[in-house]
Formats: sequence, C-alpha cells, structure tokens
Amino acid sequence: MNILLIPDKFKGSLTSYEVIAALKKGIKKFNDGYAIYDVVVSDGGDGFLDAIHQAENVNRVELVTKDPLGREQDSHYLFNETHQTAYIELANASGLSLLSSDERNPLITSTYGTGLQIKHALLNNAKKIYIGLGGSATNDGGIGIANALGYKFLDRNNQELQPIGKNLIHVNHIDATHVQSIKKAEFYAVNDVKNPLFGLNGAAYTYAKQKGANDEEVLLLDKGLKQLSAKVKEHLSKDMDSMEGAGAAGGTGYGLYAFCNAISIDGAEYVLQKSRIYEMLERGNIDLIITGEGKIDNQTMQGKLIMGVCKLSKKFDIPVIAICGQKSLNQNHEQNLGVNAIIEIADSFKTLQYNMENAAVLVENAIFEYLTANPNID
Repeated sequence: MNILLIPDKFKGSLTSYEVIAALKKGIKKFNDGYAIYDVVVSDGGDGFLDAIHQAENVNRVELVTKDPLGREQDSHYLFNETHQTAYIELANASGLSLLSSDERNPLITSTYGTGLQIKHALLNNAKKIYIGLGGSATNDGGIGIANALGYKFLDRNNQELQPIGKNLIHVNHIDATHVQSIKKAEFYAVNDVKNPLFGLNGAAYTYAKQKGANDEEVLLLDKGLKQLSAKVKEHLSKDMDSMEGAGAAGGTGYGLYAFCNAISIDGAEYVLQKSRIYEMLERGNIDLIITGEGKIDNQTMQGKLIMGVCKLSKKFDIPVIAICGQKSLNQNHEQNLGVNAIIEIADSFKTLQYNMENAAVLVENAIFEYLTANPNID
C-alpha cells in the first residue's frame, strides 16, 4: 500500500513534521512494507512558510520587527528573486504563539510587526506579496499593518490612535496621504477561514476569546470592527466587510482588502496546488491519504486544510482518514467533510495537558490501532 501523509500541525502540541514522524512510526509498526510519502502543507496559517519553502526556490530574509505587543522580535519572510515574490506568515510577527498565556489580550495587540515585514519586502522590490493568515494574537482589523505602511487613524479630536484592537471603536478619520509604496505590488491574502468581518460569525465573536478576550471585550471588539468598516466606507469608498475571509486573523483579511487592495485566495487550495501533491496523485499510485489537525470542529468546515485535502481526495477517488487531538463535529458536518474516518487520539481519562504533551505517542498508537482494526481500507 502507498500512503500519502498531509497533516496540519496540532496547534500548541506538534508541528506538521512531528505529526508526520508519529504517523510513520505507527504505520511501520503495523506494516513495515508500506510505502509512505509525506508533504508539509498549510492552510495559510501557522506553517505557511514551511510549506512554501518546501515547494518553491526561495531565500530566507531575516529582519527585526515588532511582536504583537510592540516588543522587538526577530523574524523572517521568504523571497523568490526570480519572480520578485515575497511570502509572509502573519503568525511569524503577530502570532499568538509569541505571547505567554497571561499576555494574550486582543484589546492591546497589533499586526504592526507584520506591516513592517511587508514594508521591508516592498523596499526589497517585491512585485507580489502573499500573506498567510492564521494563528494571530490580534483583533485590530489590520490597522496595524496599515499603520506601518503609512495610514494614520485619527479620533474625534484629530489625534492619532495607536493601531490596537481597543482603539477601533474610536476611529473617526483615516488619513491615507502618506501611503505610497503599496501601489508597487500586488497583494494576496492567503485565507484559512471564510468568516465575515463582524457579527456572530465574525472575527471577534468567533476567535477573540481564544486570544484572551472576555464576553464584554468581544462585544467591544465587534463594535470596533463595525466602526472601522463604516469609516473605510466613508473615507476610502470601499465596502468589503462581508467578503469571504474578511474576518480572518482578527479582521486582517479585511484590512488587507481595504488598505492594500489584496486579492483573497483559499489558503489550503493554494498551498496544495504549489506542492508536488497533484503530480503524485496523477500518477495514480496513492492508495490512502492521511490528514489531520489538533481539533476537528465546525471551524474545520470554514476552509481549513482538511477541507482542501478532502476535496482533493474526491477528485482522485482516494480514501482519506483524518486524525486529530479532539473531535467536536456534528454528524452532518462529518458526512459533508467526506472522510472515511476521523480518529480522535485524546485519552478521555487524562488531562488536556497530558494529551498535548504525549500527542506524538498517542498519534502513533492511534494510527496503529486503526490500521489493525481496518486492514482493508476502501
């Protein structure tokens, strides 16, 4: 049997490389004769640069930028000299993983550091810039990025606002007179979700709590995103809050659309197309695909990597199984996802901390047990 491994990371626990290593151990334990292929991909969130680096001839560009709280942060992006194309991962400078649990607060975090990366790429003569969204610590609607590129956000007293989440509600005027370099490049927002900017399915209500916000703060942030949208319509004549993916990364998707004229692209589909997966599947020698992520839930249906892998498996009529730390998906969504099986590795008798710390062994054992119980997968 020929098996292709295309897992996402298990956020906070395992990288994609570590998930692949654990799956290989479990499969080899069941049958050492199976041929195993693996590809590191991403849905545009964490791991986006790893996937691009594997798929394309790029150079790593090092720079010092700002983290979500404005502290100096070593960072990097990738640059293709031949095509003058830059690849930037939002989580690299503005990610939740850069903060300790007690530092997480989307009222005071900003995407400004990612904006400095974009500015650096523009000075490096980038003609195309792809920004992988996901894993952010922010809910600033992308005004941090915009501020780094020359936009100013003013309150009712014409005072410049710091570009952080809690100041969205105070935006009264947007000054674009100092913005110049953006027109030199094409921007692409590589989205990992499809949420709108605000509302019950928007950036704040869907994601702000996991970034440290309480119920009252979620409401404030949602109102702030509505205020930003109103002022963008008033001063920039752009109506983009309902665009698919506007709510990605705390509204950064929207900010890229509104302030950089970015084009939205599906992250999973884009990275899968850039990888060598299509070539492998077209040869017709793959019998099974194994994918997965830390938690499979209703957000998985919003454009995450697993959705892209499942669409691909249907096209080539290849069975696919998904492995995850936790499953929280209703039966209808599970059927719509199109997987042959979802394997949940969490030990229900153990703590979350135990399951996360021992995820590699749990993945290894879970795939071995599944193959033992299902030796003929179709």
